[in-house]
Amino acid sequence: MKSNYKGVIPFNIPAIAGNEERYIKTVLTNKKLSGDGEFINKCTAWFEKRLGCKKALLLPSCTHALEMAAILADIKEGDEVIMPSYTFASTANAFILRGAKIIFLDIRPDTMNIDENLIEKAVSDKTKAIVPSHYAGVSCEMDEIKNIASRYNLLVVEDAAQGMMSTYKEKPLGTIGEIGCYSFHETKNYTCGEGGLIILNDERFIERAEIIREKGTNRNKFIKGLVDKYTWVDIGSSYIPNELTAAFLYAQLELADEINEDRSRSWNIYYNGLKDLADRGIIELPFLPYDCKQNGHIFYIKVKDFEERVSLMNYLKKKGISSAFHYIPLHSSEAGKVFCRFSGKDKWTTRESERLLRLPMYYKLSENDINTIIDTVDSFYRNS
Repeated sequence: MKSNYKGVIPFNIPAIAGNEERYIKTVLTNKKLSGDGEFINKCTAWFEKRLGCKKALLLPSCTHALEMAAILADIKEGDEVIMPSYTFASTANAFILRGAKIIFLDIRPDTMNIDENLIEKAVSDKTKAIVPSHYAGVSCEMDEIKNIASRYNLLVVEDAAQGMMSTYKEKPLGTIGEIGCYSFHETKNYTCGEGGLIILNDERFIERAEIIREKGTNRNKFIKGLVDKYTWVDIGSSYIPNELTAAFLYAQLELADEINEDRSRSWNIYYNGLKDLADRGIIELPFLPYDCKQNGHIFYIKVKDFEERVSLMNYLKKKGISSAFHYIPLHSSEAGKVFCRFSGKDKWTTRESERLLRLPMYYKLSENDINTIIDTVDSFYRNS
């Protein structure tokens, strides 16, 4: 089916579920804007039920979630933390701020996730944690990562920023390691502009997490009536979002399954429509390992090389279609060269990152628009 869409197709449109404005008005009517009110509690209850975690804490961003995770992991000066170079800067920054040296590993070219077969060799007596990032909502090989962590007594902190509603062997991403971190940035499947979540799958972290989130005070115990006054007891920061943010997010959580199904539908249309180009070896399509269920967060293709990606992006732009590449590997960045080191050989990270091109993906992206994009990609290769 040909599209008759003649405007610019944006790369992303933040999801609007429908009740956001009504819930924000409720907050304004109640005159309770600071955190841990009605809608933060509703969001928290939703996550704890849906994810089956020990504790969920809503935060201002996924960056804050990762920073809290680094504190909970008791990261200190000189510790080492293993993660992929192909991830966002916040993932590394959170642990560097605690004094850690980041040990980057190469990725698997099929999933763009950390190569689990390289982790054990990178473990040293300074290693404290493994931080796998689930790229595009597709799970890392978590059984092997957990096995390694268990053998060396390491924490696993899942960077599940892109992974809400994705699963590994029917387990929600973020619930497999001791700590999981999520993002509700406007580019994510569920959004409140800026927002995050930390979930705790190990009860030993819960009490301290509540204190850290409350600026290092035991205010949460005071609210629960467990102490007659609260005071400063630990390090912490202002990690509580406002009620307006939570009200916006809760409207989306009410339609979480619908949004997930809509994005999955779009992902499948892309995949089936571009399969002929992939079968002819012109492009590569995303790979989904057995026992992994993804959430339609990102649809990307891989082209021949960096130069072809630039040409295709320019071609799409001229046709009114926005596209984007993703991370520049952190080990090649200015900060990465100072605070981190790459363990082993960069066989795939740089090469595959330079080939990857993200296509428009958002809630209620129409089938006509997707077919326009597919036809435009196809025409680029027909005319090349």
